[in-house]
Amino acid sequence: MQFNYTTKKCNIWDSTKEYTEKKLSKLSKFFSDDCTVYVIYTLERDSNCKVEVTVEYNGITFRAQETTSDFKESVDRIVDVLIRQIRKHKTKLEKRLRSSNFDFDSGYTSLDDSEDEYKIVRTKTVAAKPMSTEEAILQMNMLGHDFYVYRSVDDEKICVVYRRKNGHYGLIETE
Repeated sequence: MQFNYTTKKCNIWDSTKEYTEKKLSKLSKFFSDDCTVYVIYTLERDSNCKVEVTVEYNGITFRAQETTSDFKESVDRIVDVLIRQIRKHKTKLEKRLRSSNFDFDSGYTSLDDSEDEYKIVRTKTVAAKPMSTEEAILQMNMLGHDFYVYRSVDDEKICVVYRRKNGHYGLIETE
């Protein structure tokens, strides 16, 4: 495993990095040596310690972040989250591989609802009206939604404005 560290608004002791490597080495049973781990330490307001870990392996990305009062506690929680994500992904792959063997031989596709499959319970059609980003944010807040789809006045692109966990807003634009 190759580790890449980044710090924002803080300095990290070597002992914290060693602790992080020791804890994240639990993930090595799932990956070979060509796995890259990106760790970002951020010191936020009110002395909150935020750790973000991104694991990249063969085009698959696992990501987790935690904010606690201590960097080491955040790392402990992240390891648990990543192990859950990896196991969930692994079982989904195994189910697909097992079911694809039977489907390929028989030509029959199963409509069996699995608990891991995504189920669409509601479909909604929206008219993406031309408006500015500020107007879209106002509409989103008035409706009480976490995101809002609209058409940009400037270039007629479909855009999505959304509320982030930190209370700020994000914007997704299509090409």
